[in-house]
Amino acid sequence: MKKTPLYQVHKTLNAKFTEFGGWEMPIQYTSIVKEHLAVRTTVGLFDLSHMGEFEIRGRGANELVQKLSTNNVGRLTDGRVLYTLFCNEAGGIVDDLLIYRYTDNHYMLVVNAANIEKDLAWVQSHNDTDAEIKDQSDETVLIALQGPKSIDILNPFVPELDVSEISFFRFIVGEVAGIPTVISRTGYTGEIGFELYVQANSGEDLWNALYPAVIEAEGQPIGLGARDTLRLEAGLRLYGVDMNADTTPFEVGLSQFVKSKNRQFIGKKALLTQKKKGIAKKTVGFQMLDRAVARCGYAIYQNGNLIGEVTSGAPSPSLKCNIGFAIVTSQTITEDDKIEIEIRDRMHPAKIVTVPFI
Repeated sequence: MKKTPLYQVHKTLNAKFTEFGGWEMPIQYTSIVKEHLAVRTTVGLFDLSHMGEFEIRGRGANELVQKLSTNNVGRLTDGRVLYTLFCNEAGGIVDDLLIYRYTDNHYMLVVNAANIEKDLAWVQSHNDTDAEIKDQSDETVLIALQGPKSIDILNPFVPELDVSEISFFRFIVGEVAGIPTVISRTGYTGEIGFELYVQANSGEDLWNALYPAVIEAEGQPIGLGARDTLRLEAGLRLYGVDMNADTTPFEVGLSQFVKSKNRQFIGKKALLTQKKKGIAKKTVGFQMLDRAVARCGYAIYQNGNLIGEVTSGAPSPSLKCNIGFAIVTSQTITEDDKIEIEIRDRMHPAKIVTVPFI
C-alpha cells in the first residue's frame, strides 16, 4: 500500500491504520467519537495527502476543464474553487472533484485518492486542446484544519493577512509558518476550515508547526473514521459508496452541480434526456428508530416492498442516533415516511429525514 509523506508522524502518534483506496491511512488516533466531537467543538488536524492533484496549464486549459466539468467553470474567477463532477457519455459519474482557478490558463484539479490513475487517464484521453497536464499528487501534501477554532489557530501562522477574510470556496497563495502554501477555505466536514497544499518535502514541517496549537486548543489529529462520520452528518456524498459510474448527478441529489445552459460538456445529452424523462431512483437520508446501524448494501423496504439499499450508514456522534444515505426507486417517499432496513436477517425501523442531517 502507498503511504503519505506524513506516515511516520502518524506512527509516532500511535495511530491505528486502515487500507483506503490503495493507501495505508490513519483511521483513528484516540476514538472516532472523540475525534468527531473535537472537530465539531474545537478543531481537528487531518492528513489528506492521499488525494490527487493535477495541474492543467496552457491556452487550452480552460476549454479542457470546461468540457470535462458538469458545473460551469466559466463562472470562476482567479482564486476561486468549484465543486463539480466528471461524467461519462451516459451521464454516469466518473468522479467528483474540486477545480481551482489560478488564471484562465492555469487550473488545479483535486480528485479522489482511489481514482487518481483513472481520472488522469480520463483527462488525458479528452485533451484535444493541447493543454499541459501534470500529475502533482506525489509532490503534494494536503493538510486540513477544520473546526470552529480553525481561524484563530491558523491566523498567527499567516502574519500577512487575516485568514477570516478568505471567503468560502476561495483560496490564496501565501505562506503558513514560513512555508509556501495554497490556503483554501474548503473542507469535507461541514465546519469552518481550511485545506493547505504544500510541497511534499514541507509537509512534516507544516504539520509539526500546527500540531501544538491544535493540542493547546483542545483539538486532535483526526483519522478517516471521524472524517467519514463528519461528512455524513454534513450530507456530503462519498465517491465509490454514494455515487459511481452507474449513477447520475440527478440520482444522487447533486443536480445543482449540473449547469447545462449555453455550454457543452461530456454527458450533457444523456443528462438532459434523463432530466426530461424523470429519474427512476433517488438518494434520500434516513435515521434509524432503534439502536441498529445500517451499513452499505443493506436492503430497504417500504410496506413490505423492496425499494432500494443503503449506500452510507454510521452512528452520528452529534445527534446520538444512527443515520445514513439510501438510494431508492420509490419517487413518492418523503420526509418522515417510515421504512424498514434488513440487518442480519431482521427488519429494523427507520424514517426518512432531510439532508444535511445537521
